[in-house]
Amino acid sequence: MPRCEEKNGTCERSIYVNNPHLDSMKEDILYHFNLGTSSHDLPAMFEDVKFVCVGGSPWRMKSFTEYIAKDLGLADPNAEYPNLCKGTDRYAMFKVGPLLSVSHGMGIPSISIMLHELIKLLYHARCTDVTVVRIGTSGGIGLKPGTVVVTKQSVDAMFKPSFEQIILGKPVVRSTELDGKLAEDLLKCGDDLGEFETVIGNTMCTLDFYEGQARLDGAFCSYTEEDKQIYLAEAYAAGVRNIEMESSVFAAMCKLSNLRAAVVCVTLLDRQKGDQLTSSHDVLNDYQQRPQMLIRHYIKKKLNASKKS
Repeated sequence: MPRCEEKNGTCERSIYVNNPHLDSMKEDILYHFNLGTSSHDLPAMFEDVKFVCVGGSPWRMKSFTEYIAKDLGLADPNAEYPNLCKGTDRYAMFKVGPLLSVSHGMGIPSISIMLHELIKLLYHARCTDVTVVRIGTSGGIGLKPGTVVVTKQSVDAMFKPSFEQIILGKPVVRSTELDGKLAEDLLKCGDDLGEFETVIGNTMCTLDFYEGQARLDGAFCSYTEEDKQIYLAEAYAAGVRNIEMESSVFAAMCKLSNLRAAVVCVTLLDRQKGDQLTSSHDVLNDYQQRPQMLIRHYIKKKLNASKKS
C-alpha cells in the first residue's frame, strides 16, 4: 500500500528509503551529484519538487528544463539554469519550479547509480507526492518511427516482467511494475495532443545495445537475419513494442521507494526493418522532442488542476 504522511493538512505520498545504515552516518554524501546532507540544505533546495524527469543526455535534460520553464511560465524565459551537480561530470541536474530534470547516462548501471542518489535526495529533502518519468529514445517493434510508447510493463530480454540483480553473490529479483493509472493518464495526454501516435505497450530492457537487442551490425554476431526476425516476432507477441536499456531498474527502484513512475520513449526506427538509423538529423531531433511535449502537457494539466483546487 502507498505510504503517506501528513503535510499541509493532507495525506501525501512519501518517499521510502529502506537502509538502516543511513541513520548512523554523520553525513550522507551524494557523491555523483556532489551534494551532501551537511554541506547543502537539501529541503530548502528541493522540498517543493513534485515532478522529476530523467533522460540519458545532460544536454537534452537542460534543453527540456528551458522548454518547460518557457512554456509554463515557471521562471524568467531568459534565465540561466545552472547544473546543480557542480564539480562533477557524471550527471547533470537542473531545477525550475517544482520540476527537477536529471541526466542518467546510458544503461542499467549508470541509471541505477543515479537513482540511488536521486531517491536519497528526495528523501532527505522531505519531498512528497513526487512523479518520476523517464523520457528517451528507443527502437520500435512493429511501429512506425516517431511513435511514442508509454510503458505498460518493463520486461527483460526473455520477456519476464522482473529485474534481477546479484547482491552478495545471490540473485535478487524485483518487480518492474509501473503505475498503471499514470500510464493511462500519459496515454490520454498523447491523444489530447494529437500531433503524433502514442501507444501503450511493454518495453524490453536489455543489458547491451548490439547483441542483446538482436542487432546484426555489432562487432560480433553469431545469428542470422532469420534468427533476429523470429526473436523480434516473439517479442512482439509478448506485447513488447520498444527496446531500450534502462526501464527495468528504473521501474524496480521507483516501486521500492514508493515513487509514482512512468517510462515514455519515442521510437527512432522499426527494428524489424533495420538496425541503423536512416532518418535525417532534423527528423530525429523532431522525434526526440515528442516525449518532452507529452510530459509538458501532463505537467501543465497537473499544475492547472492544483491551482483550481
